[in-house]
Amino acid sequence: MDTKIDIYFSGFFNVAPETLEDYGAFNISLINDLPVFIDPFLLFNSENPAYQKLHRDIIEYVIFLRDRSTRVNTNKGILRALYTFPEVKQNWLGFSQAGNSGSGLGFKFARSLHDNLRSVFANFGNEQITNASHIEKLCLVGDGVGRDNISDFTTNLIKGFLLNYTQEFAMQCLDPSCCGKRYVTHTRFNYSTETWMSGKYYLPIINNDYVLLTPKDILTKDDTWINRSDMLDNLAEIADALPDSALRAQVNDYLKSRLSGREQRNELLQVYSSVIQRFPEIVDHYILGKEKRGNEAVDRSSTLVEKTQFLFINQVQDFVNRYLADTLFYKTSGNTLSEARARVEYLKHVIENKDGYRFFYVDGKPIKREQDIQLLFILTWFGSPSDLNREVNNGRGAVDFKISRGNHDKSLVEFKLASNSQLKRNLQNQVGVYEAANQTKQSLKVIIYFSEAEQQRVIDILKEIGQKDNKDIILIDARNDNKPSASVT
Repeated sequence: MDTKIDIYFSGFFNVAPETLEDYGAFNISLINDLPVFIDPFLLFNSENPAYQKLHRDIIEYVIFLRDRSTRVNTNKGILRALYTFPEVKQNWLGFSQAGNSGSGLGFKFARSLHDNLRSVFANFGNEQITNASHIEKLCLVGDGVGRDNISDFTTNLIKGFLLNYTQEFAMQCLDPSCCGKRYVTHTRFNYSTETWMSGKYYLPIINNDYVLLTPKDILTKDDTWINRSDMLDNLAEIADALPDSALRAQVNDYLKSRLSGREQRNELLQVYSSVIQRFPEIVDHYILGKEKRGNEAVDRSSTLVEKTQFLFINQVQDFVNRYLADTLFYKTSGNTLSEARARVEYLKHVIENKDGYRFFYVDGKPIKREQDIQLLFILTWFGSPSDLNREVNNGRGAVDFKISRGNHDKSLVEFKLASNSQLKRNLQNQVGVYEAANQTKQSLKVIIYFSEAEQQRVIDILKEIGQKDNKDIILIDARNDNKPSASVT
């Protein structure tokens, strides 16, 4: 009998993926967050008036915070009420390693935003160089505020829109038996009372919590269009293109005085960071350049989201339903170590012998990410009597997975790429550290390779450290050049 395992919104709510596609919504996984997120630049650059208004609303809120900070003392209570936000976990997007729970925007973000209101955001709404204001500016001027913070902030400030967007879809396309009304906080800001309002919405429900859909055309992957790494990587070119000749001369003179031409990358980036601190106008010129190339942002994000959809939705669903759903795979028992071993060995079998390796290839090229094999491993734990914990950190570093049944039966599983430069050190030292930190002697090390050279590298390392015959080290062959069907990959 064919068995279908539901992983995505379309499966859980019995709606055709094409219906979601026609509506413009991303088909989220309801097992684990997918690595895409909202980029506020896509709101700004859109021709959709509703998106443009959302971007203006974000800027309006930051201007409100800035102006309020000049009038009223901002204490910890105000920071908590106006600057901190919970993660909107119900959209199932972003950076959670397991499930859909993240840390949200706490006091670190709140203080960073507040401290920069009268410097970085001093001219918000009255820009002299750029065409508009951009919240991403906060992540350009220093470390500590990244893409996840910017995306979480954006998601919270457009939460009311996402709720209405999902509510409309639920009313039009979903069976009432899987929907219900939920009271949701932080849906709209009341500038008269200076408080966040709540509202009731008709939404899809799973595990007694609501689900949010997000339009595909405001999503991206990897990083926001405006980001610090991109700015620093291109700072020399930005400096040379500065239209103000006096500023351009000052910046280039400063760079010449600080650089010898022999710097390592980290040293070069430190100098570039100091340039930004000394000449903050560069930030606005960088943003102006990104505004002028806004269409590239749209094309780039669309391509990245489509590839993510292919890899993490189409490929995963096909992998699970073709190879796992009709087996006893999800009913594997025994202790935690034997259970983990059986699941890893089955994944190995599927990847090596049943074309499962295809999951890791896009356009014939391997997508080498440890998190991809980790995601597949997460999907193998349906129906298990064991508790699977992701990225367990006990103060001595994080281990990929801990599988446990109480305190007396715990096993660890680590996944590594054969190309990982720290592979030897990890096999020699880190696994023992993880075991000691988690009070267990049971662990598996899984290494995946994509070429003959990588395979040989692993074998050489295992010989060198005396672990060649260790049954707790499992190699997975994901090569596409030694399989019978390689020619059609």
